[in-house]
Amino acid sequence: MTDDAYMPFGQSPPGEPEEFSASAGAPIDPAVTPVASEAEVAIALQTVHDPEIPVNIYDLGLIYEIDIAKDGTIEIEMSLTAPACPVAGEMPGEVARAVAALPGAGEVTVRLVWDPPWTPERMSEDAKLALGM
Repeated sequence: MTDDAYMPFGQSPPGEPEEFSASAGAPIDPAVTPVASEAEVAIALQTVHDPEIPVNIYDLGLIYEIDIAKDGTIEIEMSLTAPACPVAGEMPGEVARAVAALPGAGEVTVRLVWDPPWTPERMSEDAKLALGM
């Protein structure tokens, strides 16, 4: 897949949200460039905000999984606050680009998932305070 490519994961049942993925970045040589850490990836994810909520996606609890391989390849599973979110097709690409910009990030793939569904309980305490919860 090329940078900023979006690809539906097969067909979704009628009435179900589509699943999207996006990729960005390029392979790195871990012998030359140290691989990004999970903490560094989390900081990059905190630069991406939900357009309808003034809180970053990491603190909103939208990031379900971060896998970093020894070669710098990063795979991220994330969700959105609602399946009908108008940015569902755009958000994975924005996240992939933000993480791929990190030194030590190789190819980054972000997959949008809907199971388990997001709930406000996934938010950090900072996010809850920012939203008055």
